[in-house]
Amino acid sequence: MLAIVSAALFFIAFLINAADVSTNDIFTSTNVMLLGLTLVALHLAGVGGTGTIRRRR
Repeated sequence: MLAIVSAALFFIAFLINAADVSTNDIFTSTNVMLLGLTLVALHLAGVGGTGTIRRRR
């Protein structure tokens, strides 16, 4: 799930950069890209994955 969100953030960052859209200082393409990289790092660390399934015997 986090990887899908990060891919969407990368696409938004690409559109902002490619269209040369002027945004405020917080919503720049670099900041959106860094948010996407943070989500990829969390995804690779295992955060947001499926939980453990405990089976009773």
